[in-house]
Amino acid sequence: MIPKLTFGRTGHESTRIIFGAAALSAVTQDEADRTIELFLEYGINHIDVAASYGEAEDRLGPWLKDHRDEVFLATKTGERTYQPAYDQIRRSLERMQVDNIDLIQLHNLAEADEWEVALGAGGALEAAIRARDEGLVKYIGVTGHGVGIADMHKRSLARFDFDSVLLPYNYPMMQNPQYAADFESLATVCLERNVAFQTIKAITKAPWGDRPHTTSTW
Repeated sequence: MIPKLTFGRTGHESTRIIFGAAALSAVTQDEADRTIELFLEYGINHIDVAASYGEAEDRLGPWLKDHRDEVFLATKTGERTYQPAYDQIRRSLERMQVDNIDLIQLHNLAEADEWEVALGAGGALEAAIRARDEGLVKYIGVTGHGVGIADMHKRSLARFDFDSVLLPYNYPMMQNPQYAADFESLATVCLERNVAFQTIKAITKAPWGDRPHTTSTW
């Protein structure tokens, strides 16, 4: 079975490999059900999805409505302003057929102008806080891509006490001296503040040379 680690201050013992439900964005319900069965065989108990992942939230719904308490459930909103973000959070719960989720994340908050909107007055962060106050979500996190995201996450943590961050970690990106330094600095901050630290794109699986792309990696 996959080892577990406490997911920051949430106290949840999450498997060190979590299920990225983007894989369910364009599959049939039968394929989704078989995929869920497979990751459960390995003891994975943490699902990460997003409103923008095609039909993924809908595909999780039939299983989640009867097994909600068996997993740590995280989704994301890519909206930047208050009402659209709040509406999207509510819609995600409806799609997944659940009353609440464990973690809502501001999705790919990497651009400075979007950052100012999302974390400012009338922004998506206020919607996430409202959802938390209403018991729809328990924790609030932030995610992102690109070589500037580690530094941006540090800015986000300086503005608000997020419960989790998510960003890339792989050999090619860590060859960028600035990204490597920012990544290590962010990791230190998260350790000091007990912020859950999630990494993505570790395998960096892509076509080699001119070979055809045979996987659905992003």
